[in-house]
Amino acid sequence: MKVAHKLGEQMADISLEDMLQAGVHFGHQTKYWNPKMEPYIFGIRNKIHIIDLQHTVELLKPALAFIKSVAQKNNKILFVATKRSATNILKEEAERCGMPYVNERWLGGMLTNYKTIRSSINRLENLLRQKEDGTFNKLTKKEGLKLQREIDKLQKAIGGVREMGGLPDALFVIDVKREAIAISEASKMGIPIVGIVDSNSSPVGIDYLVPGNDDAIRSISLFTRAVSDACIEGSKLATGLKPSSDESGPKIIKKEEKQKALDEKNPVEETQESKAPEKIQESKQGEEKAEASDETNPVEETQESKAPEKIQESKQGEEKAEASDEDQKAEDSKEAKEN
Repeated sequence: MKVAHKLGEQMADISLEDMLQAGVHFGHQTKYWNPKMEPYIFGIRNKIHIIDLQHTVELLKPALAFIKSVAQKNNKILFVATKRSATNILKEEAERCGMPYVNERWLGGMLTNYKTIRSSINRLENLLRQKEDGTFNKLTKKEGLKLQREIDKLQKAIGGVREMGGLPDALFVIDVKREAIAISEASKMGIPIVGIVDSNSSPVGIDYLVPGNDDAIRSISLFTRAVSDACIEGSKLATGLKPSSDESGPKIIKKEEKQKALDEKNPVEETQESKAPEKIQESKQGEEKAEASDETNPVEETQESKAPEKIQESKQGEEKAEASDEDQKAEDSKEAKEN
């Protein structure tokens, strides 16, 4: 197997001869084929489909270019292959380029329910921390063995995604038929997929399809090494920064623009607020009218003003009555003296 590395910006180039030597062109028996792979099949030999390597070479280039672009942005590419012939190769190449991987059983919800996976990762890190600081030495032998078995189980299941830090930005899958659950979850989450698709698999849902043998160890090694090299080359060109907020993420909206948008969406509040001063003006006008009506109807004031006049008249009448009584008494006294 020869993988030629060209200097400059070009990535690792896999020749047609390299693919022939690795057996990339061998498909499955004709009775197991998927009709949707017909455009990528060259012919049949000994009841085995032969994959057209011209299509493989042409489709591998954009797939590797995409992998490189993802790595160049410091994003993560999840390597997935759980078949026995691919587990060791996948782990070695993923660790070589510093990418997360799943080479054992795919846990349901690893992408669609990542919070649960995150809790399992936290549990694993906590146990490893206790093992390092000597906490296990304080436990009984039985308890220590129990926790060690739990560590081994978690390492096997999620050890490869321990440093992923969130959902991956792309998936590299070997044998898309076997990894149907991973493909389904990635499609639901909108994660691009680069897949090695054999003659018995469906190419539907694969964003970057690479037709080829997904069973032979040499073929798996060829594809996995090429993807790993693309990741390394992309990482070397990385700037160390995530994409800017101008390209992705939430946009910053100015306060004036936000208020303007709210005013356009909710004109009812404006009408209510605009009517409020009108109501205040109407109430003021009502008060002024009431004052004017008080001035035009001075009934109560006239009654109050007439009250002291009546009191004065009654006092004068009493004084006159007293004066007449005194005059009568004087006349009576005069008559008495004369008699």
